[in-house]
Amino acid sequence: MVLSTPVLGVIILVYLMVIFYLGWLGYKKTKETEDYMVAGRKIHPYILALSYGATFISTSAIIGFGGAAGALGMGLLWLAFMNIFVGIFIAFVVFGSKTRRMGLNLNAVTFPELIGRRFQSRFIQGFSGALIGIFMPLYAGIVLIGGARFLESTLNINYDVAVLILTVIVAAYVITGGLIAVMYTDALQGTLMFIGMIFLLVFTYAKLGGVSAAHSALTAMNDLVPESLTAGGHLGWTSMPVFGSPIWWTLISTLVLGVGIGVVAQPQLAVRFMTVKNDTALNRAVLVGGPFILMMTGVAFTVGALSNAYFYETLGKISVVVAGGNTDLIMPEFINSAMPDTFVVLFMLTLLAAAMSTLSSQFHTMGTSIGHDFYREYIKKGELGQTINITKVAIAGTILASVILAYILPISIIARATAIFFGLCAAAFLPMYAGGLFWKRMTKEGAIASLLVGTFSSLFWLAFVHKSEAVPLGISKAIFGVDTILTGTWTVVDPILVATPLAIVVAIVVSLMTKPTPQEHLDACFKK
Repeated sequence: MVLSTPVLGVIILVYLMVIFYLGWLGYKKTKETEDYMVAGRKIHPYILALSYGATFISTSAIIGFGGAAGALGMGLLWLAFMNIFVGIFIAFVVFGSKTRRMGLNLNAVTFPELIGRRFQSRFIQGFSGALIGIFMPLYAGIVLIGGARFLESTLNINYDVAVLILTVIVAAYVITGGLIAVMYTDALQGTLMFIGMIFLLVFTYAKLGGVSAAHSALTAMNDLVPESLTAGGHLGWTSMPVFGSPIWWTLISTLVLGVGIGVVAQPQLAVRFMTVKNDTALNRAVLVGGPFILMMTGVAFTVGALSNAYFYETLGKISVVVAGGNTDLIMPEFINSAMPDTFVVLFMLTLLAAAMSTLSSQFHTMGTSIGHDFYREYIKKGELGQTINITKVAIAGTILASVILAYILPISIIARATAIFFGLCAAAFLPMYAGGLFWKRMTKEGAIASLLVGTFSSLFWLAFVHKSEAVPLGISKAIFGVDTILTGTWTVVDPILVATPLAIVVAIVVSLMTKPTPQEHLDACFKK
């Protein structure tokens, strides 16, 4: 279906006018560096919850993971559980309050700066900033892909043009308005996303004859699972894969654990905790964030799997066949063929909101990581004055890198690339982040060792062992003459299950072997 009516044009224009107004509002309220970096530390809990959720749930969740559910089935709903329990409850209640207080105590305005100042290390701040600046464009690139693919199929416009349109719009208000503009627009976009996903769930079940009929029809399709998936352990779209099979390892270790645990160490999400004025605001935000994440992920994963029942009923094919083997196209194909025109317009705005909310936070985080953490604080040793202009230049540079990746990344990449970035953040940042907040005995040396071991062991596993990345990269083949240096089950075990435990062990051992942090600095970090 192609939509190109004057009404659609007016709707999009009104939406963009509201977005740019909120961006202008953020620009007007941005007076100091703290305003640009952490929204002045006075954001309302409702805005915090929707901004956090809208940043977390991008087109990668709706398009990429919805498409993955279309191929792998409803076992992906375990990721929805992890997103709520770990991504909202644990993140806000356990990590949020301590992050907010320590950030305020140390006057930190970015995630790398928080960790760097906790351990009195410019190296940690600079290395973390560089790591984010180098690898987050991969995540931003696949968010661009998700939004652009839907615009391409819905508006019948060239994919390359769709990427540029999304990029220019988001860049305009992020560069000028800082984090205040980002969070204001996130709140609006999160509201649109919530409404859109409610309608998607209702329309899907109505189209398939109700909840019971829809799930029964999908269960009855077990014998239609492609032979290639059956060989990998797929038992049907309403069943978990065979325990220990390649598909089970992909589903559990890469998608569920990789994203479900990695969310806690996402820099663009952790910095949100430093934008509110007290812990009460964080606790209130949980009441909004939990239902929001449930509606976003639960609906996307359920509808993605149920799309098989719809396509088989109408076309006699399963979803991945209709999408031409590209799982990133399953959700766009389903929306455009199954939903009424008015809903397609609403859902297009939903996906625009999902893409723009995440991209804006990614662009802001990449810019602050390179401009503030790496260049100003590490390279120039903090000797430069205002950091805003440097950050704006860095944002522009990382945006360019994201756009290039959106053009060159292969098909069916969205879910996998998201898991790669989340897993890398878990291995590199989570041990020293958790240790810095909860274990006073953790030392600078332990944090540095954990950061380096987590980073490079994760990258090593991706390049030489985990076949989903090692085979396409070809590094192992070029050096050792084999696709992967290990064989069997090891080739489907995600790096997060190897690199993160290794980084935790190194953090503990090195910290216990080195001199404790001076008590006066710990008092400054942990004062209430």
